[in-house]
Amino acid sequence: MLYGAECWAANKQQVHKMSVAEMRMLRWMSGKTRKDKIRNEFIRESLGVAPIGDKMRESRLRWFGHVQRRPMTAPVRRSETIQVEGAKRTRGRPKLTWVEVVKRDMAACNLTTDKALNRAEWWNKILVADPK
Repeated sequence: MLYGAECWAANKQQVHKMSVAEMRMLRWMSGKTRKDKIRNEFIRESLGVAPIGDKMRESRLRWFGHVQRRPMTAPVRRSETIQVEGAKRTRGRPKLTWVEVVKRDMAACNLTTDKALNRAEWWNKILVADPK
């Protein structure tokens, strides 16, 4: 389910849909149904699985740290400075960009960009351990 999640700029609705799908899979794996009226937390705890939203944040921050450690001449870093001129956005609220989502994730984990340069420290800060 998380293939390529490090590049998604998922909003709250998309994360909610992913968590609903994840819970359906976890219930199926554990042989439980919604009719059994077992709370999600108990199913998650019994299987030893962290919430999918946290795993998505971890993968985004892991990729961000990898990109930050690359030299500025690397193609992935050059793409940060590309400016698109003349492009118009659609009406309504602007879509969240990947950078905005990463900034929000870093604020949630109390991280700064300069900490990404130390790989071991960065990994320890972003790691979402499974409950077991």
